[in-house]
Amino acid sequence: MNWGNKLILVFIGFGAMMSFMVYRCMKVPVNLVSKEYYRDEIAYQEEIDSRAKTNALSGKVILLESKEAIGLTLPAEMKYRKVEGNIVLYCPADARYDRQFVLQTDSAASQLLSKETLAPGSYVVKISWKTDGANYYSEEPLTIH
Repeated sequence: MNWGNKLILVFIGFGAMMSFMVYRCMKVPVNLVSKEYYRDEIAYQEEIDSRAKTNALSGKVILLESKEAIGLTLPAEMKYRKVEGNIVLYCPADARYDRQFVLQTDSAASQLLSKETLAPGSYVVKISWKTDGANYYSEEPLTIH
């Protein structure tokens, strides 16, 4: 076999390897952090401002896990106030496990979230709320067992 035939075999082998790699890459699911990532990126400055307001409060958002539910408590300044917002449980490993809840706190600024529809794993709990015309935002890690 001369060097010309060897060179053709190398090119054919390279092409076959690249075709196989493209095939394998097309089979891997790609989960974006958000379907509307461009819109979310533009609104990120509002999130930064909301985080700064949240950090200025006397305490942090507290998450407690029990067998049946997840307890969420907002900082003490939110007690006895009308709070509107939402809670997103973001699963970085798989977008199918993401869950969204409406924030409906009691007079003690607490809320219970049922664990019935939640799969075990690591989550980032994203809480955004509004009270008295001010926006607040907090992210807390959570591992469900």
